[in-house]
Amino acid sequence: MSTNCLFQVEIDDTGLPAPTPEIEQERKVAIFDLIEDNSFALPARDDVAVPAGPYALNIAIRERRLVFELSTETGDKVVDFHLSLGPFRQVVKDYFQICKSYFDAVKSLPPSQIEAIDMARRGIHNEGARILQERLEGKAEIDIDTARRLFTLICVLHFGR
Repeated sequence: MSTNCLFQVEIDDTGLPAPTPEIEQERKVAIFDLIEDNSFALPARDDVAVPAGPYALNIAIRERRLVFELSTETGDKVVDFHLSLGPFRQVVKDYFQICKSYFDAVKSLPPSQIEAIDMARRGIHNEGARILQERLEGKAEIDIDTARRLFTLICVLHFGR
């Protein structure tokens, strides 16, 4: 197993409304996919080495901030990142809207129109992943697939807010 990875991912949804079955499924799939394949490295900060991974990640929204808490396999705390939710608000809103359009389209539209909506959905999802990579710059190095899966979890945390 690579040391530049996450071996465990948990969502702290304390205080959030119960997820719908669809949201819960998205959460389970994103966590499963993350554990199966991810790239998550912590660079030295202020020339201080960080403990080697793999890492456990707890992700939450607290005091209107996105919080990433990382620990080692032995449970020792490594680092916490607190990110402003502002840069994510519009893309999360757009993502929920396009997902609703997609689910509605699947019920009645022809495949060509469904495909067009799905392409737009993937584009918005990629934009959210890109924003996450930018926000984590200098804090964590993640690849685009890891960023996409983490963005899905950020959306799950926004559900009902």
